[in-house]
Formats: sequence, C-alpha cells, structure tokens
Amino acid sequence: MPSTARRIPRSAQAVSGAAAVMLLVTACGGESDGELEVLNIDFATYNPLSLIILEHGWLEEELDDLGTEVTWVQSHGSNQANENLRAGNLHVGSAAGSAALLNRSVGADVHTFYVESQPEWAALVAQPDSEVQGPDDLEGATVAATLATDPFFFLAQTLDEASLTLDDVEVQSLQHADGRQALENGDVDAWMGLDPIMGDAELAGAELVHRDVDFNTYSTVNATADFLEDYPEVAQTVTDVYEQARQWAEENPEETAEILAEHAGIDLEVAELVLDERVNFDISPVPGDDLHGSLEPVGPFFVENGDVDTEEQVDEALEELFWTEYAEQAEPTDAEGSEDAAHEADIAEDEDDA
Repeated sequence: MPSTARRIPRSAQAVSGAAAVMLLVTACGGESDGELEVLNIDFATYNPLSLIILEHGWLEEELDDLGTEVTWVQSHGSNQANENLRAGNLHVGSAAGSAALLNRSVGADVHTFYVESQPEWAALVAQPDSEVQGPDDLEGATVAATLATDPFFFLAQTLDEASLTLDDVEVQSLQHADGRQALENGDVDAWMGLDPIMGDAELAGAELVHRDVDFNTYSTVNATADFLEDYPEVAQTVTDVYEQARQWAEENPEETAEILAEHAGIDLEVAELVLDERVNFDISPVPGDDLHGSLEPVGPFFVENGDVDTEEQVDEALEELFWTEYAEQAEPTDAEGSEDAAHEADIAEDEDDA
C-alpha cells in the first residue's frame, strides 16, 4: 500500500484533484513483474455501480488471491477521471463516453472496456424565473458547464439544434456542484446539470428546461492500455465485479438508491428519482454499436471547440477506443463482501476539492 493512503470512514469526504494525484504517484509505481501490487480505481456518484462495489468490498475480496490491494479515488467529473488516467495515476476511471472519446482524441492511450449504464444524466437547467426556458433563449446567456464532460457536449448539441454555436453563449467553466451553486446564486442564467446533483436541484425547485436522451452518451469505465495489456487477470476481475454490481443493482433497486443517497449526500427521494427515471442498467456491457452511435455526433464539437485539430483524429480515436475482450467474457463474481467494507476501504483523501 502507498504510505500516503489511509483508512478513513465512508462518511469522510474523499475527492480527486491535485493532492490525490500526488497520493497516487507512488501507488502506480508499485508494480512488480507480472503482478499489480495496488489497483488505483475511481468511484463516482455518476457511476452508481462503482459505489455498490466500494460499499460491499467485492473487489478487495476478489483481488486478494492475486495479491493486489485496492486504492479508491473519488472523481467529481469525467474530466477529473481523464486527467488522472492521462497522468498514469489511475488504472481505471469512470467517464461519459464523450469524455472518454475526447481523452483518446487528444492522445491519451486509454480504452473503454466496460459500459456501466445508459443514463439521461444531463439536461439544461434553469430557475423558474430565468429568461432561459429553452434552447432558443440561449443566445447571449451565461451558462455554467464542466468542460470535457457530457453536459458540456449536451450544450454544444443543444446550441447546434437552435442554429447557435458556443460563441453565442458565455460558458462559465465550473465543476458540476459549483455550477449548481452558481445557478442558485443567480450568477448564471442556466446550468448544464449532471445527476445526481441535477436531481437534487430539481426537487429543490430548479427546472429541466431542455431534455434529450440522445444528447447523452453512455456511462463508461476506462483504463490505460498498459493496465489492460499487462494485468489481464486484474482487468477481468474488475469487469466481473462490475457485472456482479449490475446484477445486484437490478435485483436491489431500493438498496441501490440508499447507497447512492449516502455517498452523494442527497435525500433518498432524489436518488430514487435519478435511478428510476434516468438510469438504465439493462444494457450490454460490451462497448459496441450503441455506444459508437452515441459518440459519432459529438466528435465535430471537439474540433469546433479547439480541443482537437481535425475530425480525422476523432474518427481514428473512435475506431481505436473500444476494448471488448473483458466485457465479452464477463461473468458476475460470487464475492460476499463485508458490511464494514466501505468503512475499511483505502480511499485517497484530498484537501483540495478541485
């Protein structure tokens, strides 16, 4: 175990950012011939299956036989997960499909190896008295959005649908929770929301003024190429545990909502709203045609926004993004876990909420 990771209770806040990156440098270097000493993997409130796995301790149990310990790092957005994957400080990270594609398009040697769910997790959100009540009202508006995430690309597609571009709005680059706060403080006209924060804002009075499930890409689990190539047993185990979590979530919706509510710090009513109405776990975990089709429309916006030079780069990245082997062979594990697993999990703590 890296000396900088310590056991902290589940209720303690664990975040991803500059300090967490420093925490993990030692951990990712702790690899010996053929064995991975420590797996650095993220959990995120936008990836409910990761919370289930953390809560039950299934991954620690299954990897014990391989001599691999687990360090968990919280990602507050796809952009943070991607940053840590690029830096080599995470082996496995949670991201929207669009963000994963952008990560590879800019040169990161990462792959999507598992599809967690099909969410409708992003929408255009405004206060009831806002002048923005739909896409046609966005020209000249100030909009909070987290760059390089599904909500941001939802905004780009929404503007395009209204014959507008990103140049027609002022984008305030804020992490998801900060965007919500800016909306409620009246600092912005609208916010590109992300569940479960968006669901909490909705029940507090905010309005989802534009929704389109097709503007949302899938929730994906991604890893570095080195990890997928060099540690196949660990990679397959991660995939199998994710399949166990998917099966458990479908069989235990009430408990899944309770876990999401606890980790996200939201009311149970919000968690139930998000999971019942806007998350679909009943999909194939194998990256394939459905994910590919959801990603094709967002590529041009990478170029328009100046993130990628040419669409050819995006096309090449899309063709190389999927790593299907482990999901194709996935079988749910029978790990039993522990009631105290989340309290005993090694979670990288960070004082800087990026």
